[in-house]
Amino acid sequence: MRPAHVSPQFHDIDNRPSHAHLMRNETEPGSYEQMKAVMLAAGVGRRLFGDGNDDPPKALLQFGDRTLLARHIEVLTQLGVEELIVVVGHKKEMIEDELARVAPKGFARTLFNPRFKESPILSLARAGEVLRSGERILFMDADVYYHDDLLKALIGSRHETCIILDQDFVPGAEPVKTCVRDGVIVDFGKKVFEPHDTVGEWPGFLTMSPDIAHRVADRADELSQGDMPGFVYEDAFCDVMKASAPGIFGFEDVTGIPWIEIDFPEDRERAATEIRAKIAAYKPMAERVGDAAE
Repeated sequence: MRPAHVSPQFHDIDNRPSHAHLMRNETEPGSYEQMKAVMLAAGVGRRLFGDGNDDPPKALLQFGDRTLLARHIEVLTQLGVEELIVVVGHKKEMIEDELARVAPKGFARTLFNPRFKESPILSLARAGEVLRSGERILFMDADVYYHDDLLKALIGSRHETCIILDQDFVPGAEPVKTCVRDGVIVDFGKKVFEPHDTVGEWPGFLTMSPDIAHRVADRADELSQGDMPGFVYEDAFCDVMKASAPGIFGFEDVTGIPWIEIDFPEDRERAATEIRAKIAAYKPMAERVGDAAE
């Protein structure tokens, strides 16, 4: 489970990690670089619904008057993402119907992963044609509920390939961790081994340059070999990161921006109550900077 994240220190702007680029991009229309988004939404949701469930995909969980998928699309279109490609599997027709209902015409399409009940690395590999398109890629898990600033911090980063991290998390075996040493990412995954001076939980979103995206596609293909591949898609990201020059993978600290990944029943309950309230109460960085200047 990835727990909810809101840091009390964010009531004091001087204690916040720097999100200065949020203010810059809020005031400069079109300053976000165009890219394609790849979203994984093929899974059955066993940990949330149990084995053999007949429930809708997690991307269709609804909070307030919108599904997670509708929220994603609203933010992506506002930030200038040119196309959304959703890898589907479990009850794919339901996701296709929701895309037809909420997405602008021509904005979204799906890719079907027929082996969606197996390893999630297969869904990443299924998106290989998009990862090799020669465009910058935004990767997204579909089951994350978050304040818009989370994606703004990522897409507005000066790093072409960028991972976001949240230092306010409960350590354990479940969180996917991003480890940093001397300002450089040195490890990434649920199991990490490299010495580090900073560690944060990954909220499930990252951006990739065209070259890195192509290499991730190749590595996902390699890890997908065999009848029952035992790898997760984070392995492909980590392997490419470790094979790249230090600093090619940059990071942004998003500590304090509310978010939660919905893996378990308790996550769904917290999302509907605690996190929904915190998202509504959260004051975006651009507004905080404006208040401080007055």
